Amino acid sequence: MTASPCTSPLQFPRPSVSGLSQITSSLYISNGVAANNRLMLSSNHITSVVNVSVEVVSTLYEDIQYVQVPVADTPTAHLRDFFDPIADHIHDVGMKQGRTLLHCAAGVSRSAALCLAYLMKYHTMSLLEAHAWTKSCRPIIRPNSGFWEQLIHYEFQLFGKNTVRMVSSPVGRVPDIYEKEVRLMIPL
Repeated sequence: MTASPCTSPLQFPRPSVSGLSQITSSLYISNGVAANNRLMLSSNHITSVVNVSVEVVSTLYEDIQYVQVPVADTPTAHLRDFFDPIADHIHDVGMKQGRTLLHCAAGVSRSAALCLAYLMKYHTMSLLEAHAWTKSCRPIIRPNSGFWEQLIHYEFQLFGKNTVRMVSSPVGRVPDIYEKEVRLMIPL
């Protein structure tokens, strides 16, 4: 099973939620189960796996480089400490014609947040653009509110402006891009 390609804004994205979701020519996101599937890794030519979790144990294959980012999926976790090092790692792997798989337990929050940071840093996308692109490739992404706050600060650090802001809602602070969705979920 190969990943669904989502590498050019000119291509119609074919999202994958259970397997690997291709974000760029050298970056994929998945859940922990897919990340441990040897056939899936080899058929997509994955050369580096970044495990962004404390709960998923990676099956280690000798021809793949592994990086562990031991961060829990909680709003108070300091994922920001890994934005630059992991973005740099993904970039370096791509420059060597390799492919990186970012994964966490579900491929929804932690790996998505690191993907957004990478796209901002190396593809000069705004946070809003990076989110829209990644969501078109993997519709289930939804970083937690703490990661959003860290990404918003990172975007400001990179570009001196913000395209996403946190707003108050009946379920707590959420990124403004989720504001309408949250309002539709809450009965008046």
